[in-house]
Amino acid sequence: KVLARKYRPKTFADLIGQDSMVKIISNSFSLNRVAHAFLFTGVRGVGKTTAARIISRGLNCLNDNIPTISPCGKCESCIAAKNDRHVDIVEIDAASHTGVDDIRELTDSVRYRPVQGRYKIYIIDEVHMLSTQAFNALLKTLEEPPEHVKFIFCTTEIRKIPVTVLSRCQKFDLRRVAATELIELLQLICNKENVTIDKESLNLLARYSDGSVRDSLSLLDQAISMSTSGITEETTKIMLGLSDKSVVWNLFDSLVKGDVLAVINNYDDLLDSGSDPVLIMEELMEVSHSVARVIAVPELNASQVLSE
Repeated sequence: KVLARKYRPKTFADLIGQDSMVKIISNSFSLNRVAHAFLFTGVRGVGKTTAARIISRGLNCLNDNIPTISPCGKCESCIAAKNDRHVDIVEIDAASHTGVDDIRELTDSVRYRPVQGRYKIYIIDEVHMLSTQAFNALLKTLEEPPEHVKFIFCTTEIRKIPVTVLSRCQKFDLRRVAATELIELLQLICNKENVTIDKESLNLLARYSDGSVRDSLSLLDQAISMSTSGITEETTKIMLGLSDKSVVWNLFDSLVKGDVLAVINNYDDLLDSGSDPVLIMEELMEVSHSVARVIAVPELNASQVLSE
């Protein structure tokens, strides 16, 4: 298994970076005020589908008489959910079930009571891909579903979802995971996998995953495959298509000075070393942003994520 699947969180205790969402949902479970429809939104790889699966397991965990935010993982329902064979947890990919007929089939099946668990749960991933007619067909069932039915929607494009659907759901915005939290997670996984990695590589992987846990783990997978003796800054830069940082700074200096010949030479050096032009532009913008911040606030700690 790839690392992103191998270390997918099984409980909210393992889910990083989404403290406010976890706190609200935990309180709703403890107060027995669980909504009938959830909507998780955020960039790719921050834990939308993972959170949906944890909630579905907690709702159907049979270890207690009531739903729990911490599924036991040992009861019949939890084991079935873990192995993706729970008959009452239906996960639908809206990208391949966009039509009104697919939703009509779903709305017809909601009236049947659950077979194995406490609730019948429908997880619809990438819900923004549904057609307008499909959304309209879902509205009435979504507003007043039977007591034994829960809906959980996940999307990266919240603006494409009709307001009529949004108003019927409890909405949670999952934020990008901070670089410091990603670094801690990557270090923990490297320790478990018996892989050595230097601090600079951790910083690079965390920064270039852009707040996405899945992206950071995919990059780590790739970095592990590149080096048998441990992950170093040099191999990580080669993998990411990055140039030596000092050359980017030289390019920035020559741009600021207006030295055209130096700009062309530095840029050619970067291209010759295999750097992606788009990544060069992104690096330059980050350098420019860092310099502007330090000029504006000299006491700012600019090296929180970047190396010296």
